[in-house]
Amino acid sequence: MPFVKRDTEGKIIAVYESAADGATEEVAAGDPGLGEFLNRAGGAQGGVGEWLESDLALARVLEDLIDILIEKNILVFTDFPSAAQHKLLQRRGLRSQFSYVDSLFADDDMDFGAAGSGSDDDSLL
Repeated sequence: MPFVKRDTEGKIIAVYESAADGATEEVAAGDPGLGEFLNRAGGAQGGVGEWLESDLALARVLEDLIDILIEKNILVFTDFPSAAQHKLLQRRGLRSQFSYVDSLFADDDMDFGAAGSGSDDDSLL
């Protein structure tokens, strides 16, 4: 757990891996004050939210890469440890479920303005 140094208002102003001068308070990794500090400290380099978003996007890229390598018989799915196989199958299932839901709401073939008299002036929209 990290050690923190606080200002006079109680806000975290520094984080250390081990106890240091003025930083003897140990906080849990999920401490809200620590998250607030990390967001403030990220400032110019991007906040925690941007890092998480980037990590999620990279995870998607890696999933796609794994799928491509398996399709081309460069990788064999069973070569992955069982825990990794389970996670990949779980993600694949989630992605297919969301893809199905997305397809219910995104039908590009439907053109509501095309039906009717053929005149744009008579359309309901």
